[in-house]
Amino acid sequence: MSAIAKPSLRHPALRPDWIDRPHEIQSLGDLPLESGAAIRDAHLCYVTHGTLNAARDNAILVLSAIGATHHRLDFLIGPGRALDPQRHCIVCVDALGNGLSISPSNSRAQPGMGFPRFSIRDMVASQARLIDALGIARLAAVCGASMGGMQALQWGASDPTRVGKLIAMTPMTRTSSWSRAIAELSRQALMLDPAWTGERFAGTPTRGYALWAGLMRVLASRTPDALARSLPDPAGTTAYLAELGEDAAINGPDPIDWIYQTWAYDGHDVGQTPGCGGSIEAALGRAVMPALVLAPPVDLYNPPDEARRAAALLPRGTFVEIPSVEGHQAASAVDARDAALLNRTIGRFLVEV
Repeated sequence: MSAIAKPSLRHPALRPDWIDRPHEIQSLGDLPLESGAAIRDAHLCYVTHGTLNAARDNAILVLSAIGATHHRLDFLIGPGRALDPQRHCIVCVDALGNGLSISPSNSRAQPGMGFPRFSIRDMVASQARLIDALGIARLAAVCGASMGGMQALQWGASDPTRVGKLIAMTPMTRTSSWSRAIAELSRQALMLDPAWTGERFAGTPTRGYALWAGLMRVLASRTPDALARSLPDPAGTTAYLAELGEDAAINGPDPIDWIYQTWAYDGHDVGQTPGCGGSIEAALGRAVMPALVLAPPVDLYNPPDEARRAAALLPRGTFVEIPSVEGHQAASAVDARDAALLNRTIGRFLVEV
C-alpha cells in the first residue's frame, strides 16, 4: 500500500470550530468486503494531530459518524483537552462512503450505484489496513460517536488485541428498528426528489435535502427541549428548516454516499462478527480492554438503552450518562456544557483507568 494522488474530495465548508489539518490519502488497493465483493482502488482519507512516539504506541484512532467527516470530534482535540496532541498521536479517519475516503461519489472504477455495498465491519477492516500502513501495531484507544461509536464497539469485537481502550458515545450494538426506520425515511426523502433517476441523481436534490435536513438535523438529532432552546419563537420554525435544507444541499453528504452509509448503518450487528455465532454477548465479551460508553437520557436516533446494554456487556465497561437535553447531539459541541463534560470524562478515562 502506498500513497496516491489526492482523489476528488467532497469536504464541507470549514467551520470556525473545526481544526484545519492537511488531508492524507492512503491507498488500500482492492479492498475485500465481507459480502464477497471488493472495492477497487480503495483509499482512506485521514488527518493527524501530534506525533507518534518512538514506541509507536500512543496513537488514538478517532472514527467518523454517519454522513460526517474527520472533523466530527474536533471539540475533543487540542492541548488540555481529552485528546491531547502533546500526549497522543490523534489519527482521525474518514469512514468508507463519506465522500473523502473511497465512496460511490468519488470512485472511478465503480461510480454511483455500481459501487458495492459495504458494512461497518468493512469500515473497521479498512482502518486496520491504514494503521498497518502507518506502522502502528497497537492503538492506545479508539474513540467515536454515533456510527463512530458503533465502529469503536466493532473494533473491540473484531481486533481486541490491537486496542488499549475503547470510547463509544451514543452507539448501538445492533441497529434498532427505530433507527432503521429513520434511515429508510431519510433515503426516501432524497430519492423522491425529481433529481433521482432511479440510478443516479441528475442534479442536486434540493427538495429532498429540505426534507432530509428536517428529519436528520432536527427530529432525529435533537429533542423538543433542545429545539425550544435554540428556536424559542415557534413562528421561526419554517424559516429555520429552510435554512437547514439550503445548508444541507451545499455542505451535506453526497446523496449517493448517504444512501450507502445508511445501508451499512441498517445492517450493523456486532453479534455477526465472525466466530461469535450471532451473539452480541459473545462479540462484546471479546472486548476485554477498559471501555467507556456515554449517552444522554433521551436520544431520538440511537436509543440510549442500546448504549447502556453495550456498557453492561463489555467485561470492563463503564456507562456515563451525559446530562443533556440535546439528544443525539449531546455527543458534540452543540452545548458547551456537554463538550466540557465529555472532555473531562474522556480525558480522565484515558489518563487514569
